[in-house]
Amino acid sequence: MRPAGLELPVRTAVPPLQRALAGHGAAVLAAPPGSGKTTLVPLALAGLAEGLPGPARRVLVAEPRRLAVRAAARRMAWLLGGAVGEQVGLTVRGERKVGPRTVVEVVTTGVLLQRLQRDPELPGVDAVVLDECHERHLDADTALAFLLDVRAALRPELQLVCASATSDTAAWAELLGGAPVVEAHGVSHPVEVVRAPPPRAVRPPHGTRTDPLLLDHVAATVRRALAEREGDVLCFLPGVGEIARVAGLLGTGTEVLQLHGRAPQAVQDAALTPGGRRRVVLATSVAESSLTVPGVRIVVDSGLAREPRTDHARGLAGLVTVRASLAAARQRAGRAGREGPGTVYRCWAEAEDARAQPFPTPEIGLADLTGFALQAACWGDPDARGLALPDPPPTGAMAAARETLRALGAVDADGRATDRGRRIVRTGLHPRLARALLDGTELVGARRAAELVALLSEEPPRALGDDLLAVWRTVRGADDPYARRWRDETRRLRQDGTGPAGVADEAAAGLVVALAHPERIARARGGDRGYLMASGTAAELGPGSLLGGAEWLAVAVADRPAGSPSARVQRAVALDEATARRAGAALVTEREEVHWSAREGGLTARRVARLGAVELTAAPLTDPDPVLVRAALLDGLAREGVGTLLSWPPAADGLRERLAFLHRVLGDPWPDVSDDALLERAGDWLEPELSRARRRADLGRIDTAAALQRLLPWAGGEAGRLDELAPERIAVPSGSRIRVDYSGERPVLAVKLQELFGWQAAPALAGGRVPLTVHLLSPAGRPAAVTGDLASFWRDGYRAVRADLRGRYPRHPWPEDPTTAEPTRRANPRK
Repeated sequence: MRPAGLELPVRTAVPPLQRALAGHGAAVLAAPPGSGKTTLVPLALAGLAEGLPGPARRVLVAEPRRLAVRAAARRMAWLLGGAVGEQVGLTVRGERKVGPRTVVEVVTTGVLLQRLQRDPELPGVDAVVLDECHERHLDADTALAFLLDVRAALRPELQLVCASATSDTAAWAELLGGAPVVEAHGVSHPVEVVRAPPPRAVRPPHGTRTDPLLLDHVAATVRRALAEREGDVLCFLPGVGEIARVAGLLGTGTEVLQLHGRAPQAVQDAALTPGGRRRVVLATSVAESSLTVPGVRIVVDSGLAREPRTDHARGLAGLVTVRASLAAARQRAGRAGREGPGTVYRCWAEAEDARAQPFPTPEIGLADLTGFALQAACWGDPDARGLALPDPPPTGAMAAARETLRALGAVDADGRATDRGRRIVRTGLHPRLARALLDGTELVGARRAAELVALLSEEPPRALGDDLLAVWRTVRGADDPYARRWRDETRRLRQDGTGPAGVADEAAAGLVVALAHPERIARARGGDRGYLMASGTAAELGPGSLLGGAEWLAVAVADRPAGSPSARVQRAVALDEATARRAGAALVTEREEVHWSAREGGLTARRVARLGAVELTAAPLTDPDPVLVRAALLDGLAREGVGTLLSWPPAADGLRERLAFLHRVLGDPWPDVSDDALLERAGDWLEPELSRARRRADLGRIDTAAALQRLLPWAGGEAGRLDELAPERIAVPSGSRIRVDYSGERPVLAVKLQELFGWQAAPALAGGRVPLTVHLLSPAGRPAAVTGDLASFWRDGYRAVRADLRGRYPRHPWPEDPTTAEPTRRANPRK
């Protein structure tokens, strides 16, 4: 008799899926969570599902998480009445259970990538099922691209299924060359949505921090759901820390299970097995679609999720808490309606849905791409341009990844993988950790290198503190689930070789961490100013840190809280300068440095040794490189302004104002002489004096009037028209040559009224485009009138000015008709 578990909703989709594979070789399967796509479909493809005849195949199933691999393998083995390792096997990092009868093997996408790199033909495999494609994990996207290459070039008979828990399948079908889409419709029961926003405002997520008030509210909502509805509760939270806090708030009155990737095997088994008593399962997003938790009729959704973020400029990467997408919220709600009518309690206001993303952001757009770039290079496509990816990798992230790989020696100058790069890929580690393992084995010994890299590959519980050396010693003697996983990973990673004797644990820990992250080697800045990392990023220890007082740190884990100028050190180990220099040797430079220093009156010149941005030693320079001096002087001009450091006597000021006027009115070829423009063209007008300068005072000695002449448009002959278009002085009827003021928006001629008798119009400048504004002055030189039209002033305005001033200045001429009077700059002789 067929096991009840084989009567799954996806069963009706298996025959059309078989036909699609027979005709096209590839297909997209859309089936909702709980329909059996992860368990029944692989068995049917392998010819093991009773009542679903088909050719016998060896099937490889790729899951995005280790937890999902184990759950799927156990479920399929149970359906067949056997154990994992018989007809159904599994392989995850550090664990392999297969036997001679195994025809369905469940692996992580990371393991699949390693197998493809080792032998792209996947000998012995007839079909590959990529499960949970809709989650858009980077390894899954990469594996799909590699498999498409394999089908196109090596094994066209290899069958490929992309399985998705959503109906958004068009893009996948297109990637698979127009492959058929097969849909399975699961049993969907109605799910009532209950809005349960917090009673008062909570702070939005900040980095990995979640407002405790929200977690208090989530716990209260779980208690409310238990009182109002029947069935088990599945509560979605963003991470392990939040799960632990809510579990503590719920107390001991109900069976509470914590389901996440680090949970002990026994807890995972209990969560995925029907229980006799009522349960509350607190889970991360792993339970959205990868796992099916039986007995659930209630979902409590915090509305939060974790996504990777990478700060390429500072070399920091990690997870941040974000608002879950609308698609994720739908997936979570659906878990309540798998076995019967259910209810979802959403712990946010409905209005917030308008600000949520419709779908999760693909990991390729967010994550550190160093591992991906090395995978692509080892595949023979360093730029990943030839890969059929659902989304292309961001250009900036790929450039940063290639730079890191070159520093590790994993790729050459052209981006092609080196032998060392291929060794790194085979470790299954992030390239930085693989470098620490390979080089650390030679420097501190195989055992200690493996132990320390295992600590870095899966972060230890935060309760163990921030001193990684102390954590290492604690884990060595512990027997908790983390310690057991750590020992398994250590055994997997341990390389051949023993390494030197006599290296203390303190030095070994610092060296291995610094090999993994040389840009995070940090030195104390003195006082309370924290640390400076080799990357140039400031860093601070947390309150109560055990590392306070250390001169040097090798930082293993750090993040930068939103809005903070400094990184926050979460895990590090103390080290000495010699170890820092050894691990960061590629970052050590020694060079002359000349800087502008306003506080020290000009330039400072030193020979400086640095480890990245961290200063090691410095000594004064008496004869610095002139090129560096010139650059520092330019920096000083930029900081303090050309108007401050250069001398501007009236002749230079006047010429600059005339040129500014012509540039404003006529444009090219007349030069822009603003501060920014003069700084940008310093080489055109300040040379050779700038290159000869050695100190601040030398800048003040430059003849700026003569220097500005170098900017005039001599080549086209326009320079000869300077005095015509913007004359420095203008001759007025009295014979005086009056200076024109170009400092304002329009040029101004300020002249005593009596000197302009008989003048009907002032000349227009810039080739007649701009009329002069005339400021008519009293005999004492005070403003009497302003006009741009002298003829109009003589006709309409002169009488009032004459009436006002002739009594105060009786010795000066005030004729009835100024247009025919003799201009003069003198007073009448005394009678």
